Amino acid sequence: QVQLVESGGGSVQAGGSLRLSCAFSGYTYSTYIMGWFRQSPGKEREAVAAFYTEGSTTYYADSVKGRFTVSRDDAKNTLYLQMDSLKPEDTATYYCATRQGFSSGVGSWWTRGTEYPFWGQGTQVTVSS
Repeated sequence: QVQLVESGGGSVQAGGSLRLSCAFSGYTYSTYIMGWFRQSPGKEREAVAAFYTEGSTTYYADSVKGRFTVSRDDAKNTLYLQMDSLKPEDTATYYCATRQGFSSGVGSWWTRGTEYPFWGQGTQVTVSS
């Protein structure tokens, strides 16, 4: 059973930084993608970034490119999202999600939450101005 547990959320002032962690377990495939999504009240869920095992390829939404960095620590079975230069509009609940065992490669579908069958419980990030 795949399990994802996020941590690292909190409150920070604009311009500050936070690092989110997503501890994962129960994987049975070596090929998988892990994504970070966020959602704030009244807004649709938004893809933020993703890490694909093939080539350690990373993907970013335009809204966070240059400010956020996604990485993975194999030894710790943990995915990270380093968030720098935070803005009030980054305030949201952040979720990690994963899809494993596919062979078709990754295209624009990485942004679609419906493509990920496994999700964590979320961690709140609040950025004040």
